[in-house]
Amino acid sequence: MRRNAPDLQLLAVTAGLVVFGLVALASATGPTGFSRFGDSYHFFKRQLFFGVLPGLLLLFLASRIPIERVKRVAPMMIVAAAVLLCLGFIPGLRADFGSGSWVEVFGFSLQPSEIAKLCLVLYFADWLSRRDDAAIKGFWTGFVPFGISVALVVGLMMAQSDLGTTAVIIAFLFTMYIAAGAAVRHLAVLAAAGAAMFAVFIKIAPYRADRLKIFLRPDLDPQGVGYHISQALLAIGSGGWFGLGLGKSRQKFQYLPEVAGDSIFAIISEELGFLVSAAVVLAFLYLAYRGLKIAEQAADPFARYAAVGITTWLGFQAALNISAMVGLMPLTGVPLPFISHGGTAMLANLTAVGVLLSISSESGKIARRR
Repeated sequence: MRRNAPDLQLLAVTAGLVVFGLVALASATGPTGFSRFGDSYHFFKRQLFFGVLPGLLLLFLASRIPIERVKRVAPMMIVAAAVLLCLGFIPGLRADFGSGSWVEVFGFSLQPSEIAKLCLVLYFADWLSRRDDAAIKGFWTGFVPFGISVALVVGLMMAQSDLGTTAVIIAFLFTMYIAAGAAVRHLAVLAAAGAAMFAVFIKIAPYRADRLKIFLRPDLDPQGVGYHISQALLAIGSGGWFGLGLGKSRQKFQYLPEVAGDSIFAIISEELGFLVSAAVVLAFLYLAYRGLKIAEQAADPFARYAAVGITTWLGFQAALNISAMVGLMPLTGVPLPFISHGGTAMLANLTAVGVLLSISSESGKIARRR
């Protein structure tokens, strides 16, 4: 298939988010980096050298690989995903970062579940593309094998107490299933099963129930389980329309937890205000728009489902993170794509964008503005 210029608008918005993320990270993590490592730019340098630079290389390589070659290895991606998701169960590898989805190898902390997301997108895109409309809608040929596969993946994730990543994986797999033409009655069953599953997991883990209570009553126990969201809302409210100024956050001085991770949007709002925060939201919306355009013009079903999965993954994760920070969703701990600190996440996110660019370059219609 003839390759054309990739979607330059998708590339531009991704580059903008990455550069903005480095600036925001350098500002937000200065006090934490100095107090923990004696270096105000510790998180910035790790993000740049272990996330952004190798991630850009992977983006370039992925964008140059024909999607047919990706399709050939896609059936093996379920094995890769299973191995990655099981690493947290190996004694000596699991890192004590609150969930078993983190591992530590040779002194480096990694989150294999981030790479597993891309593996799962590619595998299920291939699985769905190999079935016609009748098979997808069939109970035994579509619903049962899909449901069992998703249940196994979710089981592995929940065994590691990573509810946020589990929600992201369920979201993009469910959306891919819808895009493939799943029967409405099967979608209703999956939705009910998912709701029941989350209810069970909330019931058996007291801290998840506490997060739900705080979501319903943000003023409940502001010095205890409600401390994180209270400080986040205080940071966002302090920013006003134009913010306190870059580098002038007060909450980053050991008041707001996880300023390098899932709380970075609150610091952005405090320092740069509502207008810049709204621009960040619009940037993610535009990224999702370009991703769906790529899916719409994809050359074959595999490429279309892969584009839908990647777009949902990045878009839903951003929405989940930002919604939690402004009190519209319970706190889940998921990072903000391209902005939060995390080398593994940056590598996976940029590689996924590279796959989208490869799909767009083969469609021949995406680079033009619509």
